[in-house]
Amino acid sequence: MKNVLVSGAGVAGSTLAYWLARHGFRPTVVERSQGLRSSGNPVDVRGPALPVAEAMGVVPGLRAAATRTTRMRLLGADGRQVATVGMPAARGNEIEVPRADLAGVLYEAARDDAEFLFDDTITALEQDEHGVEVTFDRAVPRRFDLVIGADGLHSAVRRLAFGPEREFVRPAGIYVATMPLGEPVDHPQDVLIHNTPGRLVSIHPARDKALVAFIFRDETRTGIDHGDTDQHKRIVTEAYTGAGWRVPQLLERLQATDDLYFDAVSVVDLSTWSQGRVALAGDAASCVSLLGDGSSLAIAGAHPCHGTRRTPGRPRRRLRPVRDRPPRPRRAETACRQTIGGVARAQDEARPGDPEPHRAPVARRAGKRARPKQKAGPLLD
Repeated sequence: MKNVLVSGAGVAGSTLAYWLARHGFRPTVVERSQGLRSSGNPVDVRGPALPVAEAMGVVPGLRAAATRTTRMRLLGADGRQVATVGMPAARGNEIEVPRADLAGVLYEAARDDAEFLFDDTITALEQDEHGVEVTFDRAVPRRFDLVIGADGLHSAVRRLAFGPEREFVRPAGIYVATMPLGEPVDHPQDVLIHNTPGRLVSIHPARDKALVAFIFRDETRTGIDHGDTDQHKRIVTEAYTGAGWRVPQLLERLQATDDLYFDAVSVVDLSTWSQGRVALAGDAASCVSLLGDGSSLAIAGAHPCHGTRRTPGRPRRRLRPVRDRPPRPRRAETACRQTIGGVARAQDEARPGDPEPHRAPVARRAGKRARPKQKAGPLLD
């Protein structure tokens, strides 16, 4: 087994391509987008992902792209600060970097040793005992020894090889939209957050830009078209009608942007990560989005120290999730809601009239991200 097709040039896909090449495989990466995505809120590289990043030699690039943020400032509708929360990255035991920059650094590490096909996607998979016939939307059909879906929450590989998305993906009733702010900020070390019950908006500085995030609850909405950007803008605008602070201005920018990410916070849960010669990695295999560990688990799970990638030959057995007491999906959904709700309670419990901003204890608890107690398992066994 030598020729491996990876679907998705994001965090998991590029990391996997890098390590496959270094273990004697010939990786090809197909990516639906015309290039790497430029938006996306900062994510943390920490825990088991840090030694993998060091082994890849990408830590200097990650630190160059990292944010300088040290705290979150919770603001009222009038813009007054009501509470602050320290950020773990400020202690130096992790690297916070915009997701697009993380994906870019990993892509640069892998690009010389892998074939990348942008602006294309997989439309059909037909496997037999010896390999997989792959049909692309644009490129000519090709045959691979192994196909790995690292194409995220709405994985095409998972749909083609495992079944409809509705069988494995459960929305948590929370939605996220992110976009570039489009102007410099005067608070390079502070994440600004305005929160009211059920909806949050933040401005998160990066090195030379800032990113805006809208996070809100809506447990009744259905019929979302993941490719309809106009629909996404309408949904966000409706959700934030009447909000204070800078929200009206940010909604105007939302209408004008051509770089918008929008999706539902969801739980991905499968009983197995492989079907014959087709496997899944990263968020396509297992995730509770928004909880902060997805990128680190994707990086760690693509490294050979977390499993053995066999030398040429057929896989011995099916791939299965290797878990060390993983979060139960229902608990993970609850943790996600508590993370957002805790910020709201922090503002509610801030003492009005204090001469100095009140450091609400509940805000400090809310600022500690809920981490799934899950170790990244081997991709191949």
